[in-house]
This record gives sequence, C-alpha cells and structure tokens, in this order.
Amino acid sequence: MYYHYDVRTRVLSIFLLGFSLAPARAQVDQGLNALSAVHLFREVAMSADGSMVAWIETIPAKNGTDSSRAAVLVKDLREAGGAARTIMDGSESAQGLAWSRDGKLAFVANTDSEKQLQLYVVEKPGRGKPRKVTDVEGYLADPHWSPDGRSIAILWMAGVTHIPGPTEATVPDSGVVASQIHLQRLALVNPATGVPRVISPDGLHVYEYDWSPDGKELAYLAAPGPGDDNWYIAELYAIDAQSGAARHILKPSMQVANVRWSPDGKTIAFIGGLMSDEGSTGGDIYALPAGGGALQNLTPGRKSSPNWFRWTGSAKQILMTEDVAGNMAVSTLDLASGSIETVWKGEDSIIFSGDGSSSAMIRSSWDHPPEVWAGRTGSWQQITHSNDSRHAEWGAVKSVEWKNDGLSVQGWLMFPQSYDPARHYPMVVVVHGGPAADTRPSWPRPGLPVQLLSAQGYFLFFPNPRGSYGQGEEFTRGNVRDFGHGDLSDILTGVDNVVKNYPVDNHRVGIAGWSYGGYMTMWAVTQTNRFRAAFAGAGIANLQSYYGENSIDQWMLPYFGASVYDDPAVYARSSPINYIKNVKTPTLIAVGERDGECPVPQSYEFWHALNTLGVKTEFVIYPGEGHSFREPEHRRDLFQRVVKWFQDNMPVSEVK
Repeated sequence: MYYHYDVRTRVLSIFLLGFSLAPARAQVDQGLNALSAVHLFREVAMSADGSMVAWIETIPAKNGTDSSRAAVLVKDLREAGGAARTIMDGSESAQGLAWSRDGKLAFVANTDSEKQLQLYVVEKPGRGKPRKVTDVEGYLADPHWSPDGRSIAILWMAGVTHIPGPTEATVPDSGVVASQIHLQRLALVNPATGVPRVISPDGLHVYEYDWSPDGKELAYLAAPGPGDDNWYIAELYAIDAQSGAARHILKPSMQVANVRWSPDGKTIAFIGGLMSDEGSTGGDIYALPAGGGALQNLTPGRKSSPNWFRWTGSAKQILMTEDVAGNMAVSTLDLASGSIETVWKGEDSIIFSGDGSSSAMIRSSWDHPPEVWAGRTGSWQQITHSNDSRHAEWGAVKSVEWKNDGLSVQGWLMFPQSYDPARHYPMVVVVHGGPAADTRPSWPRPGLPVQLLSAQGYFLFFPNPRGSYGQGEEFTRGNVRDFGHGDLSDILTGVDNVVKNYPVDNHRVGIAGWSYGGYMTMWAVTQTNRFRAAFAGAGIANLQSYYGENSIDQWMLPYFGASVYDDPAVYARSSPINYIKNVKTPTLIAVGERDGECPVPQSYEFWHALNTLGVKTEFVIYPGEGHSFREPEHRRDLFQRVVKWFQDNMPVSEVK
C-alpha cells in the first residue's frame, strides 16, 4: 500500500496496489527475491590476540522476504577447518561487538521474549552461552570493556522506546514541540552486578568514546541535545571514570568521528572533516595532546578520505582504511616520518576490525556478495561462505575518469546484463546520497537496488562528483557555498564522456537519486532538459523552507556558511523551486511519511509545482517510513515504481 495525497480533501488516503504495476513486478521480482536471500553482515570484531573473530549475520527468512533477524557467531582461527559457532540466534537488533583483552565478548541484543535491548556477555565465546548482564529500559549501544576488564562502558538513552537516529522514522509531534529531549549518556556497567552508573554530565548527548590505556579516563564526543541535530557541533571531552569529573579538550572547527586514545596515553586522535551525515565518515586524521593543546593534521593534502583507524599497538603507527577514488585501501601511517604505506587496495567495500598484525573485515564488491575475511593483515582468508550460491543479476562494471574545471572526477559505469556492443542503450545516472559519501563497489542491498535496472537493459552511471569522498578533503569541500552547481557540472561532463566512449543513446539518459541524490535530481531537471526521465527520492526542493523543516539543520551551516536567516541568497541560489518553470522531464517523486532529514513538504512542493505546470509526475508517500525504509513491502513497491517509470518514459526497446 502507499499514500497518495488528495489535493481536494487535503487528507492522506490509502490505496491498495493494483494491476498497473504488474508488468514491472513480473520483470524484476526474480532479482529482488535473489537480493532478499543474501546473508548480510552488520559487524565484525577481531579479538585482542588475533585468535578469534566474531560477527553479526542477518539470516534471510525462508519465505524470501527481507528479514532483520540476526545471529551472533564466532570462529576460532586456530582451529583449521573448524566451523563457526552460533552464540545467539534470532535477535532483531544485535550490535556492538566488543572483545575484552582476556577474550570475553560483550554485545547488545534483544530476543523474542524480550524486545528491550540488553547487554550480554559471553565468558568463553564458542563454548559458553551469553549471559544477560543488564535489566534496564531505553536504548543501549556501543559497549567497550575497560582495559582491566572489570567494567563495560556503554551508551544509554533512557526512556526511548523507538530506534533513535536521523534516518529513522520521526515520532509525530504533538503538544509543546521539542519539550522533551532524550539524551544519550555514557555509563559504566559492572559485569557482575549489571547495574549501570551514568558518569557523563547531564545536558550533553554522547556520540562516541574511547578508554584511556590506563582505564582512568574516557575521551568522548558530545553536544547539547537534540542528539540527531547537534552531532555537527559536537566537542571533545575527557571524564574521570571514578569521580565523573569532566574536562573540555577541544571545540573543533569541523565534524569529528572515530575518537581514539593512543597506547601511551599521551595523544587523542580522530577523523575530522566536512561530513554531511553522522556515520558517513571521511576527512583527515588529526591528533592533539590528551590534556589539550595544538591540533595537528597527520594526513595533510592526502588525495583520499580516511574513514576508520586504530593505533597498531604503539603510539608510533596508525592503521587506517581510506576511500581512494571509488576504491578502498588499508594503509599504515608512520607518525614520525609521516610516510604512508598501502597494505592492500581493491575494488571492494569493507568494514574493518583489528590492527597491523591481525584483522578481520566484511568484504563485498560488484562481483562478490558480502562475506567475512580474517587473518594476518593484508593476507586475509575467507571465513564465511554464506553467499556462495549467489550470483550477480547485473552486468560488468568498470571505473571511468574524466576532467572538469581542472578536477579529476571518478565514477562507475555498469553495463546492461545482456550487453551487445553493436546496440545503443539507455542510461540512468544514479547520484549517491550525502553529499559527503561516495559510490564504491559493493553488492546491492534490498532497499533501492537500482543495479537491477541493468538486467532490464540499461546502463547505470554512478558519478562521484565534487563533494564526494575519495579524493581528499579539498575535493569534498568543493561544493561549499556552491551546492548543486559545480557537482552538476561534474555529472554532466561525466555523462558526455560516457556517451562519447560507450554505446549510450544520448536521447535516452535519465537521472535518479535518494537524499542528496534526490536533491540533485530535482536540481538537475530545473537546470537542463538533458534528462529524459527522473526519479527524485527524499529530495529537497526549497533550501530556504527546508532549513526550518528538517530535524538536522546544523548540517547546512558548514555547507552554506551561514544560517538561512543571515544569508538567504546563498540558499535561494541552490533551490530547485526557484527554477521550476524550466522543468520538462517526467519526474517520479517518493518520500517516507516521517522523514526528518528530508521532510514530506519538500517533495510535496516540487510535485505540486510540476503538477500545476503540466509536467508529467507522480508522487508517493510511504506510511510510517523515515529517511531509510524498513518495511520490505514498501521497499519492493518503491523499486517496482522506479523500474516502471523508466520503462514507460525511457524504454529500452526504442530505436535510436
């Protein structure tokens, strides 16, 4: 079912899906069912001595629909040929794998009998059963053992009954708006008693933290509430684990993530840069004295975007993963010389855990579905084979590069699955979210798997324009106070490059995207009539009104340089609605009913204008959904509509 806005009655009405989607449904159901059968991996964690690896694996439902049921598994790498052991099965929200130095495993999970998340500990992973440690209410996340193993730090948001986060569905406002703000606090739990002791100051929302090597303090990143919004202005603190005495370390001039204390206790490091979304990390690695002081950039001018790091066991070397022009690399940074050595580089997406000697990762690519790999760093062995029977439902992919405005720009070109070089094909340009993100090689997930358009006979072009990760912080900052302009120029130049070098029909090029990609779709069709058809998911039509409607307005200040109240012109310059009369492109629009990042009024405003101006359009609101869709039936319905929209407005069978 879906929501359709009836202008005459101004109420949301529910309509059941009818026969109109049947042709598209029949064509793509096979690919969607295949993706729904893929085992997904949420986390991986390597034990301190490198002997064991744990991971969280989502097991698909037997009926072929999406499933969020997860299992926690562990494998002893010393047992050659030994099987992985299941520690917990059937959890809905298992997360936060954390090893103690002496080999205990902690994590957060819920069960069928108890929907509330609790902290669990396994004393002997692989042999013993998990023991429920806490008995609390609220949201728990991110456990970490103290260095001596006597306590577990954890983030606790008391009184929260829904999954928090900016991409989750918002709770409908009523009464006095913003009268209640739930703060995530840092707490310490004694594994023997299970009683949490909150230590972080009241009034601050804690996002992440790290223990000092002696266990006496914790460094943490925090800001006043609301938490979803103020991550962009979070500051760095340290707190005494016993007394709770807190001290301020740094007010950064950038977004900060991945806070880590050095093994000698003298330095705190983090990744800092222009980040448009909490959890989408990229920038440079910075360090400063643990007591506060001058900030040093450890990776200045590097043409990549570090997104994770750990100290390797000494204060002299850092192991990091980084985005490099659409690829991923694992590298070591020598702090004394500043030299960086690449240990591994590949056309993969990875989630990493470990150090310079042994590590584990979740690895996937265009050609290989996700699996867990582990072993000596740089010489990993495949540990799981959960997806051996899966195969790609799309065509070959190659990296393409081009120049624009003196910049080197990279993207990915996916060929039609049944490719014939003698034919000309339509192409859909797919703009990633962010903008501080990038498209990297990975197996598509069930949410909005546009790669399946390849099986319908389309080229897919995934550009990483200025504003993306992968080519250094200067490139990521390339759309500051120029939102939509330079990045669209990069995309259009990339399209020209592809059309020139591959059998793409220049008259059948479409564009699609979600979030920032949805904004860029709205922006593109107001700036050019180059595109034959468009899909704008969770887009932004009017940056001036958007500033006061969304739940994370703090992200806009680093991009636009001022609030909309202080500099409305810079927002107006990049607002699609101000150029709406230029649109001729048939445009499908969709959004979640409770999307706090890109609220419904933005999509409604764009649809209303197109409808008034007589441009072919359709607008779908999905009930109860946030920025990220959770209901499998909504995901499937959305993708069916996207496929049908391009088939109807930019058909594959059209003769050039």
